[in-house]
Amino acid sequence: MKIAAAQINPTIGDIQGNVDKILQYIGRARELGAQLVVFPELSLTGYPPRDLLERQSFIEQNINALGELAPKVKDISALVGFVEKNLSAEGKPLYNAAALLEGGEIAYVSFKSLLPTYDVFDETRYFEPAAGTAPLKIGGQKIALTICEDIWTDEMCGPRKYAKDPLAEMAKKKFQLILNMSASPWSIGKDGLREELMKKQAKAYNCPVICVNQVGGNDELVFDGNSLAVDAAGNVIAHAKPFEEDIILIDLDYGAGDQHGVKLGEADAVYRALVLGTRDYAHKCGFKKAVVGLSGGIDSALVATIAAEALGPDHVLGVSLPSQFTSEASKKDAEALAKHLGIDFKTVPIQPMFDTFSGEVGKIISGRPGDLSDQNLQSRIRGSVLMAISNKQGHLVLSTGNKSEIATGYATLYGDMAGGLDVLADVPKTLVYKIAKEVVNSGRELIPANTINRPPSAELRHNQRDTDDLPEYDVLDPILKLFIEEGKSAEDIVAAGHAKEAVDKTIALVEKNEYKRRQAPVGLRVTSKAFGTGRRFPIARKI
Repeated sequence: MKIAAAQINPTIGDIQGNVDKILQYIGRARELGAQLVVFPELSLTGYPPRDLLERQSFIEQNINALGELAPKVKDISALVGFVEKNLSAEGKPLYNAAALLEGGEIAYVSFKSLLPTYDVFDETRYFEPAAGTAPLKIGGQKIALTICEDIWTDEMCGPRKYAKDPLAEMAKKKFQLILNMSASPWSIGKDGLREELMKKQAKAYNCPVICVNQVGGNDELVFDGNSLAVDAAGNVIAHAKPFEEDIILIDLDYGAGDQHGVKLGEADAVYRALVLGTRDYAHKCGFKKAVVGLSGGIDSALVATIAAEALGPDHVLGVSLPSQFTSEASKKDAEALAKHLGIDFKTVPIQPMFDTFSGEVGKIISGRPGDLSDQNLQSRIRGSVLMAISNKQGHLVLSTGNKSEIATGYATLYGDMAGGLDVLADVPKTLVYKIAKEVVNSGRELIPANTINRPPSAELRHNQRDTDDLPEYDVLDPILKLFIEEGKSAEDIVAAGHAKEAVDKTIALVEKNEYKRRQAPVGLRVTSKAFGTGRRFPIARKI
């Protein structure tokens, strides 16, 4: 049997556009000689549709679209993800479902059994789990059809989250192939974990496994594709591209398939995820152009580089917003970066605005020159200028705060946190440098060497350095990882070899600044625990 895995990039809510894309890939699968083409989870609606699922018109539109799609699928079979109604009087009103289309009809409908409700997932809010599972026969093959989480039941995935195991249930009725329709969001190492899981399940059930994964960016989530097939011995026999739409053909009779996969290092994978996430966020939200405040520092340099690749240099504006504290080196580096990238570049000095603003504000409040209010005022003026450009010209403002700064509150609310998307919100400062050196400047110099080499500074007062207020980033970032991503206590982190003073200071800053993060723009997720929908802490609480 020949099966095509079509990893597509659907747009949430664009059901007609998604249908058109599905038809396009059915045509491509037909040309490849496939008997069956498999699409990702909820491919008709896009994943995750979240509270769109509470709109009856959205559900009806998706069901009607499936009905209109089915008659167009005659000389090939297709598995398509959609939302089905629960007609029972009990349980949640919907199912996360998959439909087998063949012979111009909806031949079979299957429901997802395991509904994730952790981190960024909230499926039990909307869906009822399948009451039972059974293998499905397609083209003479007895297939265990699973939807994403249904296959994540091995102990390698962590503590068991569910009382049942759909694969184990179906194994009692025997099957020859496991098919997994997935919308598995990416984070560092997730593609490798997914591959190892597929290999382990293949060996456990002594049959091939095919996983078809969604690709593209939807809000903060980035989906990597990386669809794959493994044989019963756990050997990868087919692999799709990472972070791109793709279709691969798997010939089960010969145990072989298309090999489009590429092994990426951590820095390269994060960079590709950020480019894809930025491109899709902008385009799916209707933006054609972006604006970035260029400080001459490493964060804005990397954001501008990502934006230029994601949207094209002609669609990016870099704006230098110097004050009296901005060094000549920073001004020159910002201009040099724009020239290297080929993006438009403007300079808007903020000192006159700052003088006027601080003079008027000084009539009702007093303070030392250069104190925190003066520093934040500079940042907020910059944010206002960038937002004015957005309002006037329709540009998406890309903010530039990295995870280290956002975690510790070292980013200014309504200032450098202003914008529609924070590209680096989940990228620690040390990883920012690593991407700049190993990916962006590999074999070339796009980001000026001076930007990378000089000590980081917000340049909001004379001779300012980030280390005036924070531990060194190579000290800070490992502590943040243990605390935020791994959930370790202060005692655990100290026991792991980190200095107690640095640990206590870091944790205090993280706990203190929850209110800031709640008001931050959407940030692209690349680690296992990002600030956003996957991390929900109360603001008003006793710490």
